[in-house]
Amino acid sequence: MPRPFSRAMLFSATMMSLALLSLEMTYAGDWTQFRGSLGTGVAATQDKLPVEIGPDKHVLWRTELAPGHSSPVIVGNRIFATAVRDKKLFTVCLDRATGKQQWEAEAPYEKLEPIHRIGSHAQSSPCADNERIVSFFGSCGLHCYDHSGKLLWKRPMGPFVNDFGASSSPIIVGNKVILCQDHDVGSFLMAFDKQSGKPLWETDRSEFPRNASSPVLWLNEGRPQIVVAATLRVVGYDLESGKEAWTVRGVSRAVSCTPSVGDDGHLYIAGWAAGGDENEPIRVEPFDDVASLRDADKNGTLEEKELEKGAVLQRYSQVDRNKDGRVTKAEYEYFRGLLDEGKNLIISIKQGAQGDATETHLRWKHPKLVPFCSSPVYVSGLLFTIKDGGILQCLNANTGKPTKQQRLEASDDYYASPVAGDGKIYLLNEQGQLTVVSATDKCEVLHTAEFKEDVYSTPAILDGRIYVRTAKALYCFGESK
Repeated sequence: MPRPFSRAMLFSATMMSLALLSLEMTYAGDWTQFRGSLGTGVAATQDKLPVEIGPDKHVLWRTELAPGHSSPVIVGNRIFATAVRDKKLFTVCLDRATGKQQWEAEAPYEKLEPIHRIGSHAQSSPCADNERIVSFFGSCGLHCYDHSGKLLWKRPMGPFVNDFGASSSPIIVGNKVILCQDHDVGSFLMAFDKQSGKPLWETDRSEFPRNASSPVLWLNEGRPQIVVAATLRVVGYDLESGKEAWTVRGVSRAVSCTPSVGDDGHLYIAGWAAGGDENEPIRVEPFDDVASLRDADKNGTLEEKELEKGAVLQRYSQVDRNKDGRVTKAEYEYFRGLLDEGKNLIISIKQGAQGDATETHLRWKHPKLVPFCSSPVYVSGLLFTIKDGGILQCLNANTGKPTKQQRLEASDDYYASPVAGDGKIYLLNEQGQLTVVSATDKCEVLHTAEFKEDVYSTPAILDGRIYVRTAKALYCFGESK
């Protein structure tokens, strides 16, 4: 029998609802950051969206766009994105009604960090409000413009120690720009004044190596907190001070998915890394055992040339956190510990988390079909995930139990996160294959299409329009009016 609400619980739920309503009203009519204004990937309104979209169906406009993995954000009548052209970095502004470019602003740099073989130096999504647009280009740093493209301030950073590049996206919360950067050394969470770019606070995250998850705002029983999912634990930070408020332990050794906040107020998080599946663990021998056989020059460290094929050699650049070309015992054993402890899971965290909330506020955990990069999306009590290979899963958000698991025709890898609106889920894989499914526990396939271009960017949905960025262009789809 369900437990009745106490007065305290009812008051807390009411305050949370009012706070959420305030946020929704603040961002009404906009898609201001990666996965939308509240970071949920869900359209804020129930405007009708077309089902049969594709390169030649329901296209309102298509605009050629220089390459970049960043997702489009929308404020008012403007669309913002970042791009790379001729080794130059740009913030681009398009007219929302026509797709015509209004301006572009270059972000000069001296040197950029390396990126993954399929990565981009424009893979972090910008964020915006009705005054500012803030773009982030890894070691090129933060660049803030007004809506006419005038540079207001910039904050150079790095160079970051990470050969996969920077990918976590900034967000704007009130007058703060929030940025989290987890790299192999020097990880941090920072808040900047939106008007001036002045740092307001900085929180050391040096315990965390490289991660790709972006921060989200969570109203935890009315308290605004910044949530970051990363190596082995999820952390909530106080918005005003940056101090750690709570943590839930026991997740994967690296996290690429961004947390989702359901309209029930709870958190939903997925984290996957090789070696963290229950049936496919990766284990390595202790440093001393390996060094006794492989440390040819007897200098007490392991160089890349000294290692045989295996998990450590394959991930040498991650194990060698400071990139000095040598793996010390401390570095090796740290990585070995991550392989032992990391667990690939989808989890839910309930309201009220404080301190170490692992035992008290972890609602459920689900270890099957965990996505790698594509973040979960919550719709009407259901949680949808897409795993590489095209395996779609629907979970009951209250229990974490699967209601549907199926393999889509569109297999391959998924870097774009699903988005939802008008009772539909839109999914795009790396090869540009689109699948539209019903946002129900049956996950009925409603439509498929092929763009025949790579897709890494997460679509945006606003006012009955869906915006899809491919490797070459930005499309706007909608019903003709």
